[in-house]
Amino acid sequence: MGHIASIGAGMFSDMSVAFDAAGVAPPPDITISAGALETAFHAMFATEINAVNGILAANSFVRIRNVRTFPPIGTPPNIVNVPVYGQSTSQQIQGQADAPSMEVTLNYVATDWAEGTHLGDLIGSGKQATFRFALLNNEPAEWGSVAAELGQVENTVWYFIGKIDSLLVTPNLTDANQATVAVTMNSKVYGAYTIPSV
Repeated sequence: MGHIASIGAGMFSDMSVAFDAAGVAPPPDITISAGALETAFHAMFATEINAVNGILAANSFVRIRNVRTFPPIGTPPNIVNVPVYGQSTSQQIQGQADAPSMEVTLNYVATDWAEGTHLGDLIGSGKQATFRFALLNNEPAEWGSVAAELGQVENTVWYFIGKIDSLLVTPNLTDANQATVAVTMNSKVYGAYTIPSV
């Protein structure tokens, strides 16, 4: 498959975090050529492991499950309005965009985020991780960034380097317990890429 080519709801979209045998995978060398960087990002998300007791290995990743809402993905604008003497409207100029923070709202399952789990240990640790956001209108059989998995459905993916800074739990008496995961972005967003089936 390739990029999403039709209008649809991204109801199977996914956010994941890359790990290696030592824990959080070091980010790739972002100074390499564009094609090599894309390949390096894809390679980091080859094998899904369980968030609670999955065995860490090179090119492994953990999915952030039970997401209710994702924030916007991409580079935000930083438009500056500059007054111009004698004109009825101001002039707009492009400034340097600030790296955004992201808040992901999810249905809280405590076992996925407890201390000692792969995701739980990232909260407030200050460790940088590589994140993948995959926009998906259809559910893949598997979630790796390889042709035999995500490549089997139309997909558009972005990568970025960031940190999980906090997790705030909201108890709910009438609905599922919820949590808000705050992710700060320490790089620009790389993509949009696609994972082809061939």
